[in-house]
Amino acid sequence: MLALSRKKDESIMLGNDIEITVLEIRGDQVKIGVKAPKNVAIFRKEIYDQIEAENKKAAEQNVDRKTIENLFNI
Repeated sequence: MLALSRKKDESIMLGNDIEITVLEIRGDQVKIGVKAPKNVAIFRKEIYDQIEAENKKAAEQNVDRKTIENLFNI
């Protein structure tokens, strides 16, 4: 992991098109802004972990042919 120090209004770049800026520092909280292309998904880590868990759970489920036919009105 790379650790960087930044002050308010300072930024870091990820690649050529993602900019992360420190917007505000208040006590033990830091507010950041992220500029990225619209095709880049941005999630808080805890939300990303929930999505990953749900995707894994869905991929492990066995779905029979009848369920798929009903889903797609076949």
